[in-house]
Amino acid sequence: MGASKRVSEAVIKRLPRYYRHLSILEGQGIERISSEKLALQMRLNASQVRQDFNCFGGFGQQGYGYNISSLLAEIRAILAIDRPHSLVIAGAGNIGRALTCFAGFEEMGFRIEALFDVDPAAVGTEVNGKPVLDMAEMEEYIRAHNIEIGVVAARRKAVQGIADGMVRAGVRGIWNFVPVDLVADVPTENVHLSDSICALSYKIAHEED
Repeated sequence: MGASKRVSEAVIKRLPRYYRHLSILEGQGIERISSEKLALQMRLNASQVRQDFNCFGGFGQQGYGYNISSLLAEIRAILAIDRPHSLVIAGAGNIGRALTCFAGFEEMGFRIEALFDVDPAAVGTEVNGKPVLDMAEMEEYIRAHNIEIGVVAARRKAVQGIADGMVRAGVRGIWNFVPVDLVADVPTENVHLSDSICALSYKIAHEED
């Protein structure tokens, strides 16, 4: 079910959390859940849960709650993870390799097709069965294989050029792991790993405030 209006970034970021919690419940054999119980697990309030789902038309039944299997199917469709997505990774260093070895991506339909690097020692090798190719071949590969998502895990100084090349070649989105706020002409998610641990450091330092 599609959204009838523009959905806030906060709601979009909560959807994968709903999906994760509901998947666990389904795995435990639970068939339905109320907004109150789901909110408790998510550390939200029930009103927030209902408002989030109402952005997409609402899925619950009064007095019954949410059918978990049906709700998962709805969220899959909203997040477009009910179909496969092809990815390439620019950068075969530690982050690129870790992403390639994470089985959870393919379980959700995100298939990494290849990695690209400028290091001659890396080019021609494989990571978890995926080829590491020369960075100079990236744009041609993206065009030839109709790659949808470009993942950037390369050196900071090369980031903008890599992203521009991905966009030229036709990717529809960029997932950036380099610590710069990348700007591109396609939807872009900048993931700064240090932000999370800095936030944790703050919470530890101020837990008694």
